[in-house]
Amino acid sequence: MIRKPLLILALVFGGAAAGVVARAQETARTVADGVYTDAQAERGAAAYDGACGNCHRADLGGASGPALKEQRFNQTYAGKDLKTLFTKVATTMPRGAPGSLGESAYLDIVAHLLKENGFGAGSRDLTVDGLDGIRLMASRPKPLPAIGDYSYVEVVGCLAPGPQNSWLLTRASDPVVTVASTSATPAPAATAAPLGTQTFRLLDAIAYSPADHRGQKMYVRGLLIKLPGEQRLTISAFETLSPTCGN
Repeated sequence: MIRKPLLILALVFGGAAAGVVARAQETARTVADGVYTDAQAERGAAAYDGACGNCHRADLGGASGPALKEQRFNQTYAGKDLKTLFTKVATTMPRGAPGSLGESAYLDIVAHLLKENGFGAGSRDLTVDGLDGIRLMASRPKPLPAIGDYSYVEVVGCLAPGPQNSWLLTRASDPVVTVASTSATPAPAATAAPLGTQTFRLLDAIAYSPADHRGQKMYVRGLLIKLPGEQRLTISAFETLSPTCGN
């Protein structure tokens, strides 16, 4: 038979533990969970156009402003909490009068930025109280064009020899459209991509001493050429991620 004091302690600590788990579950949210509403994003689009449009191009990726969309957004904000983005927007925009729009307007603008980066809306407006517990993720990739078109992409896969002295990237991730770049350094979100089921024939791989990287997990960025029955990749960036090609 459990004595009453021990029973009380068990209930207290059990309840506390349950509270910790519940709080952890509440805070384990991401921007993919629908953290704003469509109406809030619409208000944010109007505020953005009125106050921020002079310093940012329509695609939100203007070189004159902060990284607000897609690849540059991923490099700057992926993995951080949403408050980081809110603080950046609220303390630097608009140029010449940072912080002048008010808390609600900045929340609306953040909702607009989330929508522009491919994250769907939910049923409740984004609030300041919830910013700390919401994690930013890499923005949603653009869809690939149809067979016969060309796209500049990045993939991760296993380097293996192919027929007729060719080299293949096997067990490769789905290609993600990116911006053309001369940088050899891939974005963290790109190198973290899991292996997949794709196969790509690498063009002009011989220039990168592929035999030295055989069996390694590689990051490749280049032009994707989709042909009936085969996918080919030119190479503009070629980097070893792991000496072995495990998951």
